[in-house]
Amino acid sequence: MSSKKQLEVLRDQIDEIDGKLLDLLNLRAGVALKVSEFKQKNAFKVYDPVREKQVLQKIKSLNSGPLSSDLVKSVFKQIISVCRAIQKPIALTVLGPKGSYSHQVATRILGMSVSINPVVTIEDVFIDVEKGKNLFGVVPVENSAEGSVANVLDKFLDTDLKICTEYYERISHSLLSRSGNIDDIKVVASHPQAIGQCRKWLSRRFNNVDYKETSSTARAAQLASENEHIAAIAGEFNTSIYDLKIVESSIEDYPNNTTRFFLIGYQDNKPSGSDKTSIVFSLKDEPGALSSALLPFDNENINLTKIESRPTRKKSWEYVFFVDFEGHSSENLVQEVLGNVSKSCIFLKILGSYPKGKV
Repeated sequence: MSSKKQLEVLRDQIDEIDGKLLDLLNLRAGVALKVSEFKQKNAFKVYDPVREKQVLQKIKSLNSGPLSSDLVKSVFKQIISVCRAIQKPIALTVLGPKGSYSHQVATRILGMSVSINPVVTIEDVFIDVEKGKNLFGVVPVENSAEGSVANVLDKFLDTDLKICTEYYERISHSLLSRSGNIDDIKVVASHPQAIGQCRKWLSRRFNNVDYKETSSTARAAQLASENEHIAAIAGEFNTSIYDLKIVESSIEDYPNNTTRFFLIGYQDNKPSGSDKTSIVFSLKDEPGALSSALLPFDNENINLTKIESRPTRKKSWEYVFFVDFEGHSSENLVQEVLGNVSKSCIFLKILGSYPKGKV
């Protein structure tokens, strides 16, 4: 058999497989539509991160190659997203504009078949979801190099929204401009956290530029597209969105630069078997109050993954404490521990229990 004939045979095999794949995808979509209709009639939540995690884990366990498990997971993530969107795509609010890291993370969590509404501030994300304009919102919470995004934590004091999912995104910044020529740059624009994450690189490369803080990295990319003397610190994917060129890639100071994001909404999650819970509390002003509040976790060998204090802004030198720990708030042991913790607190609020994200 000639080489050309062999290629034709292989292509015919691919065409036949594609036809079978299409039939199976439509069959899955039909069942997914029935599931969606059932959920609507019975007031079930549209997005179930626990169920989705189980589906993807099962798919990965069945994979025998040659496709990598991560690639298989990525493909099925999009299949799930498309099937979920058949009746109506999930609507999300993100810190925008288009091209922001929050925008990217929204599609990482829920797939590409979603309806995304970009807004200018983090406060707007909370307001949109609180008012029911969109089902979920995506907000950055903390960065491995720069620490917490303070105004996000503060918003949880005044909202009934819950944390539905956490997601860790590896952040790689690029310097982008219209010309791609570093000599044209007079202003570097970006979100304050992004500027902070590239501080050492910037000090080495620039002696005399101005810095402009923006509401998001994507907003900085917008500004750079409008002015040849402005460069943006933003994700490389913004080059195609805003017609920019890369001045230099990977300018972050720390190679493992990672940001944690929350998907926020009104829904609760059932336990997945590998969960995290976030709480916030304030303490009585007395010696040993914090130690007493944390002791129940130690007594039951529950791992604390984060503790951070924030001023209440209601009274000078008065603080609240944000704590993350392993476990689900519906578990009997966790409920017992939180009951004991609350004895040392003025107030205690559960912000959400959700499947642990992959760091």
